[in-house]
Amino acid sequence: MTPLFEGLLELTTLTHSLVWEVFLVFLRVGAAMALLPAFGEQSIPKRVRVALSLCFTAIVWPAISGSFSPMEAGFATPVATEVIVGLALGIGLRLFVFALQIAGTLAAQSTSLSQLFGGQGGEPQPSMSTLFVVSGLALAVIAGLHVRIAELFILSYDMLPPGIFPDGSVFARWGVGQISNAFSLAFSLASPFIAASMIYNIALGVINRAMPQLMVVFVGAPALTLGGLVLLAVATPVMLAFWAQTLNAYINAPFSVSP
Repeated sequence: MTPLFEGLLELTTLTHSLVWEVFLVFLRVGAAMALLPAFGEQSIPKRVRVALSLCFTAIVWPAISGSFSPMEAGFATPVATEVIVGLALGIGLRLFVFALQIAGTLAAQSTSLSQLFGGQGGEPQPSMSTLFVVSGLALAVIAGLHVRIAELFILSYDMLPPGIFPDGSVFARWGVGQISNAFSLAFSLASPFIAASMIYNIALGVINRAMPQLMVVFVGAPALTLGGLVLLAVATPVMLAFWAQTLNAYINAPFSVSP
């Protein structure tokens, strides 16, 4: 019976280590899943997000198995590390969705469509923002966002190993850089609408100066609305292609800013 008990003890130890590794992977994936574009949207039921977290865990764990420290080395630090790293990965990708929302708001305000087509949901936003977000997420998923996210999770263990708490100052610089890039991307996406609005207002001022009796605002408002809609139809495909390219470049090097 001694060899049997030794075998059972060895199997128990192996199972204990396996459960610990899967649990830590699930923490990183689950924390990121709360913020990931497309998969972590608030409109997706929580049970579906949990199921997606389990599916990504099943994909990621075999690729990085064996890189974890044993549970005897500590419990709180590895758990906190995985949650923080997962949230950082999710926030980094969620900022691209915020960039689309900001770009849509800038475009709608520049073309005077923010009030005419304003949203009425829990977080009111112009319909341009909703159009950009839905179209961008659909384009990203079609381009294989789920595969790229799995790659991001796997490669993140090379830069941020499990059980090693990240440096706060380095993470802060990385976060500031990502937020700055998100606002820069949003302004770049909305730049055609901002430029068109500037040209329109300059022309309106010149006409008003030349013909003070003419109510140029009433004459120009329909033209601005029509021009904004035409520009939306023409510029949106180019904008979304540029956004998808930027997102793909970020996934290839998520920590290029810092750390």
